Amino acid sequence: MPQRTLQIRGKSLELPVFMPDGTYGYVRSLTSSDLKEVGLPILMMNAFHLMQKPGSSLISRLGGLHKMAAWDGFLMTDSGGFQAYSLIRQNAKYGSLTEKGIVFFPESSNRKLLLTPEKSIQLQMSYGSDILVCLDDCTHVNASRAEQEASVSRTLAWAARAKASYLAQLKSRKWSDDDRPLLFAVIQGGGELDLRRRCAEGLLEIGFDGFGFGGWPLDEESNLLTDILEYTRSLIPREFPIHALGIGHPAGIVTSYLLGYEMFDCALPTRDARHGRLYTWSKDHPDLDKDAKWLKFRYINTEVNFQDAGPISSDCDCECCRQYSMAYLFHLYRMRDSSYLRLATKHNLRFMTRLVERLKELNVRN
Repeated sequence: MPQRTLQIRGKSLELPVFMPDGTYGYVRSLTSSDLKEVGLPILMMNAFHLMQKPGSSLISRLGGLHKMAAWDGFLMTDSGGFQAYSLIRQNAKYGSLTEKGIVFFPESSNRKLLLTPEKSIQLQMSYGSDILVCLDDCTHVNASRAEQEASVSRTLAWAARAKASYLAQLKSRKWSDDDRPLLFAVIQGGGELDLRRRCAEGLLEIGFDGFGFGGWPLDEESNLLTDILEYTRSLIPREFPIHALGIGHPAGIVTSYLLGYEMFDCALPTRDARHGRLYTWSKDHPDLDKDAKWLKFRYINTEVNFQDAGPISSDCDCECCRQYSMAYLFHLYRMRDSSYLRLATKHNLRFMTRLVERLKELNVRN
């Protein structure tokens, strides 16, 4: 796959790229300097959650997300569509989906929040995002045919409204093509391939800078839906980048990249770090492959670490591996010291950026 570079507001973003989820405007336990140090060029944040905490008005008063978070890299913001899946489709007490938009009933609140395609674009623009995502109706792969049809129809209608709002925002702000953020749309359809095609063709007709794989990407056994991922990628011309939304397991990233995906985001690597699962490379299987024999895990809460004077990984150049032993990290974990969270999270994120570097090297060799 030819290596791609996105031009965004006069700056270049080389693909492939992994972005950790900074849902509320931060990546847990890390500063912007930490994120830069591990080699991250871009972060993913969430328009819906930020609307509630700290609130869109405060973000605007602080000068946007970049200034608020002291982050001079790229920012991508998700629309809030996935929250309809993770909250409302799991429990109707949290809201409902309408043709107008998504109605949320936040917990511990009497308020009702209406997130429309137009509102989502306006929020993301006001945050200063570099890559915006249209509001979509996310479903599970095993949802009924009727649910998938409704999702695709709604996603296409919302995408058209989002694009119109986006163009209106560009005009009112007098932004040129060089100044503007990019706009991505999300391909829904679940496991119904004809609906995936209908959604992709409709979105291509509307016109976007890039696209995302929509819907939960795993089956009930937590296996990656490779057939559907591959088919969805085939629907989009190679001139457009496509984002494997929510895919962040190292093995899943390699598999998806080999299928043609170039952008990835997930909370898994940071969550794994906090819970004691640390990523390392297998010395016995150095080559990247779909079988993931190159990937090994080390679990911090294991007694053998008590006297381990070596680092998590001798191949890693992160702060933790350069300066501290597994025994010391084990001690921090057992003492519940916050420095464990920072060091472990930096380690896993450095693993992810090195994984992307290796994918680029693989691309060059091929």
